[in-house]
Amino acid sequence: MRKVIAATFISLDGVMQAPGGPQEDPSGGFEHGGWTFHYFDEATGKALFEVFEKPFDLLLGRKTYDIFAAHWPHVGDDDPIAKQFNRITKYVATRGSGKLDWNNSRSLGSDVVAAIKQLKAGEGPDLLIQGSSNLIQTLLRNGLIDEFSLLTFPLVLGGGKKLFGDGAVPTAMKLLRSQISPTGVIIATYKPDGPVKTGSFALPDPSDDEIERRNRLE
Repeated sequence: MRKVIAATFISLDGVMQAPGGPQEDPSGGFEHGGWTFHYFDEATGKALFEVFEKPFDLLLGRKTYDIFAAHWPHVGDDDPIAKQFNRITKYVATRGSGKLDWNNSRSLGSDVVAAIKQLKAGEGPDLLIQGSSNLIQTLLRNGLIDEFSLLTFPLVLGGGKKLFGDGAVPTAMKLLRSQISPTGVIIATYKPDGPVKTGSFALPDPSDDEIERRNRLE
């Protein structure tokens, strides 16, 4: 069975919009495009390349596909990431009828959830999500993401498209591995680990003040 892996750059407040440059995605008036640039170092670059070492196909929303299709085919195959991205299959969630001209690109069709379930059940490499915040929300609601490879950068952006947006399903996460780069980027991999488990540090016999406080909340 193929895994769906979300490999994402996020800020401390969970924003994932336009990490690569000011013109990448200024929608919604976002003014901080390119916020990852000054934090990249050897450790961060190595972690990124490790994500691409194993075989994978790309799983992209239409906006991220358009960003990638306007960039990677023009980089040249001397760049190992460009060579890989240009060669592999790109599965695209798109509502429009616009052409997918980038080599080996395929539309997921009108029922994205059903198409991804079918891909997961079939043979082939893992499906790697890059960017694609809207698609990620759909996959989160349907429990279709098997792993999160997150690079969390030490800054707060205050607004923008988030990895876990409104309506995210409460889910416990298990940390699989982690490290911190010299520039303070937290490099961590998680997998969903069932429902959120709750407990309580309250006194076994609540005080009269606590009972009153609870009553005020009702």
